Amino acid sequence: MAYILNVPTFSDSRGSLSVMEKFLPFEIKRFYYIYNASSKRGGHRHKKAMQGLVCVGGSCEIYVHNGEFETIFLLDSPDKCLILDPKDWHTMDQFTNHATLLVFSSEYYDLNDYIDEAYEK
Repeated sequence: MAYILNVPTFSDSRGSLSVMEKFLPFEIKRFYYIYNASSKRGGHRHKKAMQGLVCVGGSCEIYVHNGEFETIFLLDSPDKCLILDPKDWHTMDQFTNHATLLVFSSEYYDLNDYIDEAYEK
């Protein structure tokens, strides 16, 4: 099931610095970011890919269903990282203005890794 990790962050009078080095439970093979989102994104799960999601600006909600349990995670701070297992069906929604969602993946893009069928509720 999906879970939140607190990103190591160092803050002082100059601001904050968050570090993803040796932090994620997988090797990063791909990363991308979603911005200017005007509607729901995602709507799939994976065969192999694990993901780490960080909303580096603004906020958004991530709906997750692992076939047994479902929950909604609020990503509203750049020091929160949501870890998704391959089996986690997920959608991203409720993006605030200027929200930017950074996604790290354990796999390179492969259309065959995507499962578009949602779990039955």
